[in-house]
Amino acid sequence: MSTASRSLGSGLLLAAAGSIAFSGKAIIIKLAYRYGVDAVTLIMYRMLFALPLFAVMAWWASRNKPQLTWRERLHVLGLGFCGYYLASFLDFAGLIYISASLERLIIYLTPTLVLLLGRFLFGQTISGNQMLGIAASYCGMLLVVGQELSFAGRDVALGSLLVFCSAISYAIYLTYSGELVRRLGSLRLVGLATSVACLLCIVQFLFLRPLQAAQVAPEVLWLSLLNATACTAVPVLLVMMGIERIGARLAAQIGMVGPLSTILLGVWLLDEPFTAWLAAGTALVIIGIYIFSRTRS
Repeated sequence: MSTASRSLGSGLLLAAAGSIAFSGKAIIIKLAYRYGVDAVTLIMYRMLFALPLFAVMAWWASRNKPQLTWRERLHVLGLGFCGYYLASFLDFAGLIYISASLERLIIYLTPTLVLLLGRFLFGQTISGNQMLGIAASYCGMLLVVGQELSFAGRDVALGSLLVFCSAISYAIYLTYSGELVRRLGSLRLVGLATSVACLLCIVQFLFLRPLQAAQVAPEVLWLSLLNATACTAVPVLLVMMGIERIGARLAAQIGMVGPLSTILLGVWLLDEPFTAWLAAGTALVIIGIYIFSRTRS
């Protein structure tokens, strides 16, 4: 087997593994909620366990690099607040009300939100094929939301809105992080911004909850540790390594396994129903994102 073939194969595996690991986050959060923990406490534990990993990542990527300017530090603080703290908290809060499958479909719309933000903020053009992909994706998402509304009522609308706002918050991070990524590098920026988010989540808990609220079931601690490592820090590295080998476009297309894996894990571990409406909505979202991603470059 040639070196190029081995690189392609390993890149595909890394990108797929990273996408699946990212998608497992919603499953772990739903499992943790079964033990009576609230969103503020749960996200605190996730970020508490993840903080050392991201701090080491930031330190490693900052070696032999110039110190940040005050302007860059302010940008990192803003991106950490918007892209990881706020997006994560809204996602955790929304998962109280909706299924893991629906959450993943909504989060998967993030690339379309980045393009729409570019259109409204910077006047970037959107092609006809891109609009077709966006329309198909949102129709699929609304199909699944409508189906869950018929079973769970208005709570689904609230949960869907919270998760959609999470996707918007992360899309804002992606929209404004481009220049800083070019100056600092993606690994350094991710390490610094996520470290900021971890600290914000810990401070939020100290302000909003008494210390006694940290006394949770041992299962919550283990699930939070798993979330912080296997579904937060490790996927960042896996996807970045995959992109290095196969490029961002192919890695993004491989990432389409994410929603599918969430649905399968939700059916298996959470006893979430698998219906024809969910299958149809998921197919529309994935087809729409595929059309969208094929026409971006």
